[in-house]
Amino acid sequence: MTENGESLAPDSWDQEDAQATSDVASQLSNLNVNAPAFVPGQNVFAAEFVPSFQKEAPEVQETPNVAEPPPTEQDKSDTAETEMEATEKWEDEAAEDADMNEEEEEEEEDEPAPVKSLAQESLGPKKEHVNVVFIGHVDAGKSTIGGHIMYLTGMVDKRTLEKYEREAKEKNRETWYLSWALDTNLEEREKGKTVEVGRAFFETENRHFTILDAPGHKSFVPNMIGGASQADLAVLVISARKGEFETGFERGGQTREHAMLVKTAGVKHLVVVINKMDDPTVMWSEDRFNECKEKLLPYLKKCGFNPKTDIFFLPVSGLTGAFLKDIPDESVCPWYRGPSLITYLDTMPSFNRSINQPVRMPIVDRYKDMGILLLGKLESGCIFRNQTFLLMPNRASVKIMQIFSDDIEVEEANPGENLKLKVTGVEEEDVSPGFVLCPSNSLCHTAKTFDAQIVILEHKSIICAGYSAILHIHACAEEVTIKTLLCIIDKKTGEKAQLKPRFVKQDQVAIARIEVNGGMICLETFKDFPQMGRFTLRDEGKTIAIGKVLKIRE
Repeated sequence: MTENGESLAPDSWDQEDAQATSDVASQLSNLNVNAPAFVPGQNVFAAEFVPSFQKEAPEVQETPNVAEPPPTEQDKSDTAETEMEATEKWEDEAAEDADMNEEEEEEEEDEPAPVKSLAQESLGPKKEHVNVVFIGHVDAGKSTIGGHIMYLTGMVDKRTLEKYEREAKEKNRETWYLSWALDTNLEEREKGKTVEVGRAFFETENRHFTILDAPGHKSFVPNMIGGASQADLAVLVISARKGEFETGFERGGQTREHAMLVKTAGVKHLVVVINKMDDPTVMWSEDRFNECKEKLLPYLKKCGFNPKTDIFFLPVSGLTGAFLKDIPDESVCPWYRGPSLITYLDTMPSFNRSINQPVRMPIVDRYKDMGILLLGKLESGCIFRNQTFLLMPNRASVKIMQIFSDDIEVEEANPGENLKLKVTGVEEEDVSPGFVLCPSNSLCHTAKTFDAQIVILEHKSIICAGYSAILHIHACAEEVTIKTLLCIIDKKTGEKAQLKPRFVKQDQVAIARIEVNGGMICLETFKDFPQMGRFTLRDEGKTIAIGKVLKIRE
């Protein structure tokens, strides 16, 4: 020890016993220049300095000369409490000559603890996580509203938006620049159409929101279903512009299909946003707002939303930002005075989360980036780092190395959070969307055949046994065949009306035995776990039926 530090440290240690405190202070001021290079010390300041800076800082600066004589372990606890400066840190170490090595070991052990607690304080269960999916017809303004909300909540800085605006102007697409915050790839920006479900997040006083920006084009409805399966709440964006609302709402428009799909995906609450109210054809007209509202309500009621408790209408302008966060002047819109969209989302009642149930996390996507990363929404249970789970239906054992909640690394995750998990023990090609992460002592069900209740929504001809379609259940999409029709159910009484029918047609409810063509899929009965027990059947680019799993067969 003396050989290594003879030229630097021992001088000051000797002087501390022999000389006056003023000499010590001058020696320490020289050492302080190099203090930032001492990495452990730096981490301690970074973690602990923030919360008590304003309260304790003035007192701390007076203490060095006074606190010098008794330099025992008490000093060390003082430094932890009052966040002393680098000079005093060195002073404490200088005083404890004999126990230097032990001191450093203790410091290293103590350091991670405050960092961890801080991370948990800021990211832990303080703010409720809510997943919001933006749905609606193509060009209704979903990405623009999402981009503008991110700007208003400080998630996208002004400089970035100015850059987007400049680039958009060069391509003669001035009004698209806000949507570029969510439409990140070149194809989406060129055509102005969202293809994949865009992800972003923003925070309010009480909640942490994840935005899922679903594509509106009918060709990308399968992607939209994947986004809707992760959502707790849907924002249905309607264009008030003359002609655009009518196109979106007619048969074949995406407004109808999206509303039905989110209800089937388990979204209980719908916020209907009438966008483009600032358009020259609308000019914040209350008559136009009410016209859109009256046309939508009967259909949303038919989808299963309760108009009194589940639906909320409000007018906005995605481009100008009116009613997104701030309420504009009364001269702009005298007939609606609030709340704004962000205020309404922030003050909604809490969602019920199944924390005590076993872990279930359907995998939405996976990719390779210095390890295998799995994306999905944690439906139930809690996940911690270094836990081991099984990936069903392949029963592959995986260990959780890192957990990212909205790109922020955390130690644990609670239900309702959109997660990115870095795992070991599996290769990218061994995982497919629709696989489910679950604990080894409580596996989710896997099956090739199951009985389900289906409601035929829209189909030109009849549906018989042997009919094939694409099944979308949570994040899984597989081709299935209806093996047998077991019975038709009377809509009014809910009782079996006809056993073993030869066919079912539009608007009828039936119980059918469905077989998966590809192999085993993960599912649960609707009664046990609704998130993994509801599904849609699609064919020829249309949603044909919705249903729920009643019984799992082999």
